[in-house]
Amino acid sequence: MIEARKRRRMARAKRMVTIVFMIGLIWFSILQTGVSIQTLLAGLPNMKTLVKEMFPPDWSYFISITEPMLATVRMAVLGTTFGALFAFPVALFASSNVAKFPLIYQISRFIMNLIRTIPELLLAALFVPIFGIGEVSGILAITVFSFGIIAKLLYEAIEAIDPGPLEAMTAVGANKMQWIFYGILPQVSAHFMSYALYSFEINVRAAAVLGYVGAGGIGLILNNALSFYQYDRVLTIVLYTFFVVLLIDLASNYVRRKLI
Repeated sequence: MIEARKRRRMARAKRMVTIVFMIGLIWFSILQTGVSIQTLLAGLPNMKTLVKEMFPPDWSYFISITEPMLATVRMAVLGTTFGALFAFPVALFASSNVAKFPLIYQISRFIMNLIRTIPELLLAALFVPIFGIGEVSGILAITVFSFGIIAKLLYEAIEAIDPGPLEAMTAVGANKMQWIFYGILPQVSAHFMSYALYSFEINVRAAAVLGYVGAGGIGLILNNALSFYQYDRVLTIVLYTFFVVLLIDLASNYVRRKLI
């Protein structure tokens, strides 16, 4: 009874320390960033002016931005596909139940963690000086970004598979390739497709802003519209992007439900 009370007191003390720490962290962040209600209220008239300039949207502009929007979707499709293809073998090497040597799977995990720390916008900014302004830089940035996400999720799924089929195949003398194709792939293929679709949803949104650093797509058009203060066209681009992303999300969620 006494031990139970001590454990409850310790749990309450930990919660209080955590709450105090979080409040202190938030308050320190507010002070350092200069966030204030007064600044927000002072900006409300400017926000009202911006909204007035945005409406009504330039509906005729839809035709002009259809091709850049399709380019954005193409960038996401190709980048996600290439990233997923590269992610699968690396995920195998990162799985401790496939790569038995700690040096191999630890190095593979380190590479994945390193890549995931680089935002896709920064990747695009690095590729644009190398490959020039256009969709190629955006595709490469999305490929690297997708690789980091899919490889991380996939190797965790591989480590969680049922070891029974693998042990049975080993007992009958199956080689490593048969082990992978007939023991691992059937158990993770649905997860792999689900992760690829999830990454694709993210990449469509990401591709829409990569144009800010010259990676092509609708982001480049949006940047130009903002530079010339064409806010009615900005709203048109935002609405178009919203509907395209919404449709892709709905289709992707439907396909994922069928896979899992």
